Amino acid sequence: MQQNGAFLVSGPWLRLAAAAGPDVKRKGALTHEKIVGYCVVRSYAAQHGRLRQHCCIQRCIQRSSRFYAAVRLPPPAPATATDAAASDLKVGVITIGDETEGYTAAHINGIKAAAQKLGMSDSQIVWKYKVPEGAECSDAAEDLVGQGCNLVVSNSYGHQTYIVEEAEKYPDVTFVSMTGDFAALTGLDNFKNAFTNVYESRYVAGVVAGMKLQELVESGTLTPETQPNSFTADGKVKIGYVGAYNYAEVVSGYTAFFLGVQSVYPNVAMEVMYTNSWFDIDKEGAAAEALIANGSVIIGQHADSTGAPAATQKQKDAGKICYSVGYNIDMLETAPTAALTSATNVWEVYYEYLFKSMMDGENPATNWSEGYNEGAVAITDLGPEVAEGTAEKVAEVEAALKDGSLHVFDTSKFTVNGETVTTAPIDLTFYDYSTGTPVAVYQGDTEEAITDGYFSESTLRSAPYFSLRIDGITEDADPVA
Repeated sequence: MQQNGAFLVSGPWLRLAAAAGPDVKRKGALTHEKIVGYCVVRSYAAQHGRLRQHCCIQRCIQRSSRFYAAVRLPPPAPATATDAAASDLKVGVITIGDETEGYTAAHINGIKAAAQKLGMSDSQIVWKYKVPEGAECSDAAEDLVGQGCNLVVSNSYGHQTYIVEEAEKYPDVTFVSMTGDFAALTGLDNFKNAFTNVYESRYVAGVVAGMKLQELVESGTLTPETQPNSFTADGKVKIGYVGAYNYAEVVSGYTAFFLGVQSVYPNVAMEVMYTNSWFDIDKEGAAAEALIANGSVIIGQHADSTGAPAATQKQKDAGKICYSVGYNIDMLETAPTAALTSATNVWEVYYEYLFKSMMDGENPATNWSEGYNEGAVAITDLGPEVAEGTAEKVAEVEAALKDGSLHVFDTSKFTVNGETVTTAPIDLTFYDYSTGTPVAVYQGDTEEAITDGYFSESTLRSAPYFSLRIDGITEDADPVA
């Protein structure tokens, strides 16, 4: 039929045209002629039984130009390779949590935003929520491959050793282990790692905290008289940090946060307490309460729940001078007056890159990590009690990170045991520590991380490797019970 000068295929013909896709692909593209030809074949076959379809398809395609000429219609532009590839992409997603947990929620939101931007349908994404870091991960990956997923993404570091086994079994499927650290060592072309330069946004969040400390001290609100427990014997203001584990990822993050604070208000000392869990509301809350009891005025975090901000708000409501800097998500709903901001990852940036690469038939980077320069990290909205001038200071610092004039781990800004660090060799080998004795699983080179006067984080691989313990920060020996 013809409508507004266009030839239309409707009803069952339209459904047949849609069904033609997988059978007539050529280098990822579907031509209009092939679809029309295939519709004729399928319709004829339905009415007359057996048919040598491939012969009919050829004849229909060969005659398509004469058909268009006869009805005086120009052939429609052929579908692009991207259009076809977009419909071919099917993504399986394995997450450690669900939308109720900040870290996973950020991934979910990023995936959905990227998919929507690229015109992907909901049916092209298959979700596996709350998958533990164990054999269940393998089972989930197997099921996703069985459902036709040609890209499988997992969002937790502990999934990595299971995902790589699946990558070895299914070379035609691309697997991405987010926050992982040994993809480049495996020799597998279909196994990838990705992270963000979140240490940059942690530094900026530290600047926000430093601005608040400076305001509290200079206004006379925070003094040794008003809150004596918040000062060390040598007059430093105490701040605290709730960390999940003592891994390099967490050490890199809390060090960046501390340096951000110091860039505004240098006279600080920070205590770190670990929970030995990525997500434990009770332990994170207990750690924040303990840190505040020890005198901390600012509570930062690298743990995935709202436990620390909620506990900080409770203490603030009880009369303590204390504020929260969160992670992953805006914490203003949880801590409306205590929350200053949160460091966050903008995962949409990576997922759009990943999905688009797959659609274009390109092989995604084995190690991907970007920061402010690509819009892959940010801080959330500023809270109502941030210091005056904070927004302007944040804009200044973010601009410096983007243009490369500011480096988070500038070695002139910190010391280790009182000494400036001039060398930091990084062993990129992946070790298995499960037996108590490290066993090299994937051998990597040892490379120097300090170049041009700064520690170059997430360039030797995407996952963080900064693990220096700098002066001014103390770690509690025992995790929160």
